[in-house]
Amino acid sequence: MTRYRESVRSLLRERLLDATYDLVTANGWDKLRMTHIATTAGVSRQTVYTEFGTKRAIGQALVLREVERFLVGVQERLDEHRDDLQAAVEAAILFTLDAAADNPLLKSVLTSSRGGEDDLLVHLTTRSEPLLTTSTTMLLDYAAEAWPEIDAESRELGIETVVRLAVSHIVQPVAPAAETARRLGRIVARIVLLTDR
Repeated sequence: MTRYRESVRSLLRERLLDATYDLVTANGWDKLRMTHIATTAGVSRQTVYTEFGTKRAIGQALVLREVERFLVGVQERLDEHRDDLQAAVEAAILFTLDAAADNPLLKSVLTSSRGGEDDLLVHLTTRSEPLLTTSTTMLLDYAAEAWPEIDAESRELGIETVVRLAVSHIVQPVAPAAETARRLGRIVARIVLLTDR
């Protein structure tokens, strides 16, 4: 019975996140209300509050779900280039930047009105720790398995650097995606090749 309850709760959570995604991409985060989520998902407003508690919590869950989806694509690009670290990083970053540019939720986040504690953009900037932790943990595990010859500290420095820079370039791009991917690939390659003297 416990597994059944967990399965039902997981389906409910996904339905609420799907409804939130649709509403945010159509109308923006600032216009979103818990009542709108409940109506779109076909549940009571209390159900939304019971599952998430606050608009901030549903925003964080929505951002983390998108990050997890991005990470699947990142892993696929890394797998294609396991024999060449720099090419792997370039492919993963290019995928990330291209996918972010085409992502309706991210477009809505970046173009919505700014300001306030409930602004969805804060989950990518000032309250980005869950996003950074999720991304970094997955990539550290992947890199340890794919490139065990690189020492742990260099892997950690390279991954932390590339994750933070990728998020920065998603929020405020300064060059074409291919150029940014090439530069970040070179940065990571240089970091992992450095040795302490």
